[in-house]
Amino acid sequence: QVQLVESGGGLVQAGGSLRLSCTASGRTFSSYAMGWFRQAPGKDLEFVAGISRSGGSTYYAESVKGRFTISRDNAKNRVYLQMNSLKPEDTAVYYCAAGGTFFSANDYYRSRAYGYWGQGTQVTVSS
Repeated sequence: QVQLVESGGGLVQAGGSLRLSCTASGRTFSSYAMGWFRQAPGKDLEFVAGISRSGGSTYYAESVKGRFTISRDNAKNRVYLQMNSLKPEDTAVYYCAAGGTFFSANDYYRSRAYGYWGQGTQVTVSS
């Protein structure tokens, strides 16, 4: 029902910034909670940030709290991840995801709660 396309990844030095974008197809974007996940080489998929349908509530992994900001523009069917003070540990493929029915706020942190995924965009942070 929805297709997601990420953009904005690239190579950046430690301490630098990047802004990722995720554009969704369809006319019901505002019906979906959205999230960002990442996967580093040899590691499991990791929750990064989530945002409610209206954008009024946001959720962050402790590892990125204070450095990353998630936001959305429902008029443009777009969600963003502003990443500041980047560290080499942030190197990963970043995926945006759209949720369906969430039973609680804890669902924002669970990859299996999301029904639709983008192809991912590579973020590499050099030391």
